[in-house]
Formats: sequence, C-alpha cells, structure tokens
Amino acid sequence: MKSSCIALAAALAYAAPALAEEAQADAPHHPEIVVTGHHADDRIDLPPSTRQTVTAEDIATKVNAVSVEDTLKYAPSLIIRKRHIGDNFAPIATRTSGLGASARSLIYADGVLLSAFIGNNNGNGSPRWTLVTPEEIARVDVLYGPFSAAYPGNAIGTTVNITTRQPDKLEASLRVVSNLQVFDLYDTHRTLPTQQYSATLGDRIGPLSLFAAFTRTDAESQPVSVNTFNGTTNPKDSAGVLTVGGFADVNRLGAAIRVIGVGGLEHHVQDTWKLKARLDLGGNVHLSYLLGVWTDDTQGTVQSYLQSGTTGAVSYLTANGTSTSGFNSALYWRDARHTAHAVTLEGSASHFDWHIVGTSYHYDHDLQSSPAASVALPAALNGGAGSVQRQDGTGWVTLDAKAAWRPGGDNAHVISFGGHVDRYVLSANTFAETSWLDAATQGTTATATSRGRTRTAAIWAQDQLALTPALTLTLGARQEWWRAWDGLNVTAAGSVTQAERTANGLSPKASLEWKANDHLSARLSFGQAWRFPTVGELYQATTIGTQLANPNPNLRPERARSAELALVYADAKGTVRLSLFHEVIDDALISQTNINTPGITSAYVQNVDRTRARGLELALERQDVLPRLDLSASVTYADAITSKNSGFPGSVGKLLPSVPHWKANLVATYRATDRIALTAAYRMTSRNFATLDNIDTVGQTYQGFWKYSVIDLRARFQVTDRFELAASVDNVNNNKYFLFHPFPQRNFTLQAGWKL
Repeated sequence: MKSSCIALAAALAYAAPALAEEAQADAPHHPEIVVTGHHADDRIDLPPSTRQTVTAEDIATKVNAVSVEDTLKYAPSLIIRKRHIGDNFAPIATRTSGLGASARSLIYADGVLLSAFIGNNNGNGSPRWTLVTPEEIARVDVLYGPFSAAYPGNAIGTTVNITTRQPDKLEASLRVVSNLQVFDLYDTHRTLPTQQYSATLGDRIGPLSLFAAFTRTDAESQPVSVNTFNGTTNPKDSAGVLTVGGFADVNRLGAAIRVIGVGGLEHHVQDTWKLKARLDLGGNVHLSYLLGVWTDDTQGTVQSYLQSGTTGAVSYLTANGTSTSGFNSALYWRDARHTAHAVTLEGSASHFDWHIVGTSYHYDHDLQSSPAASVALPAALNGGAGSVQRQDGTGWVTLDAKAAWRPGGDNAHVISFGGHVDRYVLSANTFAETSWLDAATQGTTATATSRGRTRTAAIWAQDQLALTPALTLTLGARQEWWRAWDGLNVTAAGSVTQAERTANGLSPKASLEWKANDHLSARLSFGQAWRFPTVGELYQATTIGTQLANPNPNLRPERARSAELALVYADAKGTVRLSLFHEVIDDALISQTNINTPGITSAYVQNVDRTRARGLELALERQDVLPRLDLSASVTYADAITSKNSGFPGSVGKLLPSVPHWKANLVATYRATDRIALTAAYRMTSRNFATLDNIDTVGQTYQGFWKYSVIDLRARFQVTDRFELAASVDNVNNNKYFLFHPFPQRNFTLQAGWKL
C-alpha cells in the first residue's frame, strides 16, 4: 500500500507547481460531523474536505424552507439564485464560481444525482431540487472543493449530499404553507400569494419500508424581466404621438433608458409525486427504488406602463409604433412533465462496504410557447402566430459503483475505489405555430434544432491512512474519459453536423490532517479536477423569453487546481473554523452575457485562458452563547479574477461574473421554551458584476448585479408533539435589489404542520 501512496503522491506533484505560478495556496476544512444514516454510502464517502452540516432540526427551527434549496440559505459562501417560490431555475454560486456556473456544483440525494449537467447556466442546468421534500430530510452535508477522488470534476465549487429518512414504522405528515409577497417597483404594485400543500405517508412492513410524498405549489411571482426603451423619451404610438407613462432610468452600462413595463409575471402550478421503497435482503444488504414525477404548468404575463398619447388605451409599443417584440418575448406558457428513476443496491460489513446506484432522468414532455414578434399586443393575448420550443427526450442516465475496505475494521486505514459512467442527451426543437396558445397547431418541421450527446466514464481510488494517532494522510486519483457526438444545429441559415469530440484527464488528490488535541485540528488539501463541457454548452442554441444562448462545439475542458488550509476548533458548544482557499482554472468555461439588441440578451460560453480565486472563510457555530441562545455565522472574502485572457484582454484583473468580494451570514436562535424558538438571520453580499470586464457599473437596475443586505425573521411553535406552527418574514427590511432579475421584496409566510 505504501507503494500505491507514493505513486499517487508523484501524480499529485504534477498539479502542485501550477498553483505556485499564481500564488501561495491555502484553504478550508470543517470537522467531520457524524450523523446516523441509512446508507452504506455514508461509510464509503469520507471526503477530506471542509464540511458544513444542516440537520433536520436546523431546518425546522431556523429556516423558512418552502422548498429544499432554502435549506442552504445560510450555508457559508453559498448563494442560491431562487428568484421566487416555484422558480425552476435555482443554481448555486460558490466561493469561487458565480450563478452561471451550475456545472461546478454536485447535488445528490441518497447518492442519486440531482444536478442537471445538460447545461452550465442558471436555466436548464439548474439542479432538480423538487425531487426532495423538506419533510424527508435527515441532514444536508455541504462539501467545499474538489478534494475527494469519489466525485467528478463538477465538484470544483461544492458538493451537496442530502440524506433522507426512510420510515421504521407507520408515519404520516401534512403541511400547509401560505406566502404573501408585497412587491413595489416602478409602476408595478402587486400582492403576490402562494399556496403550497404537501403530504407524506410511510410505513415498514417486515423487511420492506415505503415512503410516498406529494407536493403542490401554486405560486405567483414578481416580474422576472423589465421592458426598456433606449433613450430619454417614450416610443410613439401608431399615430406618431409620444406615448404616456414610463420611467426614466439607466441600464447597467449607465446609458439612459425608459422603463416601459415588466414581463415574466409568472403563475406556477407544480406537482411533485415521489415514491421510495427499501427492501432488506438480509446480511446488511439493501435494495432501494425511487420514482419521482414532476409537472409544471406556468403562465408568464406582461404589464405595460404605456398609454397611447392619441387614444389613452394601454400601449405595448417598443419601437416608435412598429414593434411589440420586447413584450411578446416575456409572454409565454410552459408545460412540462419530467420523470426520475433510481435503483440502489448496497451492503455493509465490518471490513467492507459497497454501493451501486443507477439513475435515469427524462423529459417526458417539456415545451414553452410564445407569440411571434409580428403579432401585436394586446391581440397576442388571445392567440396568433408564435413558436414553441420542445425539449422532449432530453435527459440523462448515470451508473456509480463504489466500495470501501477497512483492513483493521475501523477508519485508521480505509481504501475506497469505484467507477462511474453517464450519458446526457439534448433534444431541443423549435416549431412555428398557427396559434401560440395551442401547441397542437405547431408545424411538423422544426425551424431550429439543437441536438447532441455526451458521455463520461471514470475510475477512481483513494487511500486514507492514519500515519499516527494525530496525523492522517489521504491520497487519491480519478481518471476520466469524455466523449461528445451526434451534435446537430439547425437554424434559418442552414444545418450543421458537429464533429465528434473526445478528451480525458487525470485528477490527483492529496490531504493531510493533523489533530493537535481533542479540540484543535488542521487540514491541508490539494486537488486537480477536470470539468468537461456539457451537452448544452456544446450544442444548445435557443431563445427562452429574452435569453438567447449560443453554443460552441469546440470548447475545451476546464482544468482546476485547488488548495485549502483549514484550522478548526471544536468543543462541546460547537466549532470555529478558519479556511484559506486558492484556485486556478485553465480554460475556464464562462458564460459571458452581452446585450445585442434592446430586450434580447445573448450568452456566449467561451474558454478563458486562466482565472484565479483566493480568499478566506471564517465560520462558527456555537450553542448557548447565552442561556438558550445559539449563534451561527460566516464571513467570506474572495478575490476571484480573470488572470489571463488572450481573447479579451480588457477582462484581466477584473472580478469574475457574480463572484463578489464579500459574503456573510448571521443566524441567532433563541429557544424561549422547549416548544418556542425565535430566529433572526442576516445575509449579505458586496457589489458584483455580470460581465468579465466589469463595465456594468450600475448594479441597481434590470440586468445589473448589486449588493444586498437582507434580514429574515422566523418563529416556530411546537404546539404539541404532533402539531407545529411557524411564522416567517423574509427580507423584513424590504431591500429592493437585482441579481440580473428583480428579487423578492418583503414577504410573509405561515406554515402549519401535523405528523402522526
């Protein structure tokens, strides 16, 4: 075994010098928090990484968790771009990566992948959070950095492992959530209600345990988009007279605009059905099956601030009486049904544990329809020509097998290894429609097509060895082979069949942990990771609303070399952690957003020669700071810049998109009695940017990125052992801020829950 460790150490030496090219590297760690779980997977995954754990009690007490992504709201360094309740597109921003880098995060639930590596964006690349309900969560573990060989290069930013419960006896629960947002921006003054109903039922019958869950969300959102007109005056009506209304403002580049309305006022009706079955086969061997079905019915509407200067009627003009395209693109409906399956077989023994999981996620049907720009509003509200984009058949399958051998029966020496294969399929076709309100009127020939496939295969091994009682060394490596093929793009300009692509990469890892005493420890970790282009980055060209995404079939994989040093103090009252981190990424895949024409946003994914990010993170969790008062807090400083970019020299030295210098959270919970908990929370970020060259100097406007400071309040009342109530106010200070889109203003939530 010593020879294998030496070989892996030599491989690691290949990656380490590149870090020195940029700067001296350091980074984070968190003490491993042991929580009993149902899966042998827990005994195999011993990642040498900083870890933050959120428990079921934390969620119930401290977080207004309407959906699963809310449970990470106060995790150090993370930002979840959840624009509103019912938002389908909620990616994670991490210490060193922004909101457009969804493929740099891994999200699992009981070993089942929830990340959607169809794209690397804040759209269809967002995780499939809806496959988990907050009620079934036992804990959520957040890992920082690509330091475990067990995970692919998508772990550059973070890995989120959600562990859910499986019932040991008859159980049932009901929950009702009512949310009310009061939104006021420009001339949009709306009270936006949301209702959510969820129920679970589970039982254990001999060796078989069953769990079923259903959630319905009926939500209304604030505007997703703002419609603007360049210049200081309004457009003219059809008679050539200036329209009345609108607001003078500036865009993110500082140019004068008129705000003439809003769009994407969404009404979501979403259902999630879930069934989990687990069968004990004897000998600590278990077989599990998961079925998830998610449906979405979304209507997006618009509001114009303009009135005709001639007739006084509502006007939707955007270009001197000749076009309504700015409003039309924000008017749409979506209909989708996605189905997920997962089968897990696992076993556990004193010296050997193993875990095999296969998953499938399939877009049974997924379509979004909008009126054509040539169909004038308000007539388009009742139909007319349009287009529909269908993604039916898009999806992915994965297979993971892994095992851990403990020669001595404990964690003093653990040898783990495994294999992985996945396949992603993109199928996006746009058709012309006679009536955009009725998909049955679509034509049979696609006006635009984006298709393609990717596959990744990998093997990995990792050796964790206690050199002394105080010193533990972990060495590992992951070898990956990637292929992209069947690429096809069809536009009005013609059809292009893309060439097949292949690549491979070796990712060595190393970590050394020193436990000075029972309270103080330090861990130094290094790792290389290859993140291969997603099928969407390579092949998807589509327009959804005002977002135009352009593919690049010649993208190269990005190579990250990361390091972290973490110092942790732990005692009976909690932990304090200081983490130093450093990351260099060559050929970084970054989606750069530019405005080509008013109301249309274009995103170009490109290889940036090199980016560099370094910083520090301070996090603490302390119980009974004062009698019955618990505190958790974190502050992160990151200097994440473009360090080399031959294609765009003006971006060198500038902050990476949506990665601010500062992020901070503070959560204080006062347990007034054993049944009453009162929580106040604060979250903030400093100014950040949308563009690589940071020329978007105005952040507090549509398409801008701005700083924010938000205060949340929550009161939880455990009325009886079976019944609880909670009341929350998010953004109680009513901070009106933009992260490209307008974000939620002050909103109120009431929750009532019952369990058997």
